[in-house]
Amino acid sequence: MHAQPSLPATMRAVAITAPGGPEVLRVETVPLPELREGEVLIRVAAAGVNRHDTGQRSRGKAAPTARSQVPGLEIVGEVVASRSGKVRPGRRVAALVDGGGYADYCAAEADLCLAVPDALSDLEAASLPEALFTSWFGLVELGGLGTGGAVLIHGAAGGVGIAAVQVARLRGAVAVATASRPEK
Repeated sequence: MHAQPSLPATMRAVAITAPGGPEVLRVETVPLPELREGEVLIRVAAAGVNRHDTGQRSRGKAAPTARSQVPGLEIVGEVVASRSGKVRPGRRVAALVDGGGYADYCAAEADLCLAVPDALSDLEAASLPEALFTSWFGLVELGGLGTGGAVLIHGAAGGVGIAAVQVARLRGAVAVATASRPEK
């Protein structure tokens, strides 16, 4: 593992103490995540907040298959350790993670990390992974959307829908969008 020599053994992380609203969130001290092969450890500078996170808080726990009970699916920060040859320590990345983002450090699959342009702040970059990864993967990787294509995007007023419209337009495609209410 490539690592910085001064990593702590523990970190601060947000814990969900019971199902409910924001009042059930507490900061606790927990061990640093252990990296699996192909993962990196990111010192979190900012984390996105999305519907999945508020749903996890309302339920009081993550899905049984989640890597971590700590909420947070999208983060930005500096890679401080690596068990991957793809992303080395010192890089500023945004990542889509399987929980654990509301913490000082978070493990991420190297394949789900993207370099962050200097023009984006940490707060801006942290708001992008879930919406952009989801829309790009669905439209371009799976759907093969390209120039001259057309796509129908349901729920275009939400985060993923807005990103999907933008991805379609950037790819030179026509986006036809729907929303649940006219004001959206």
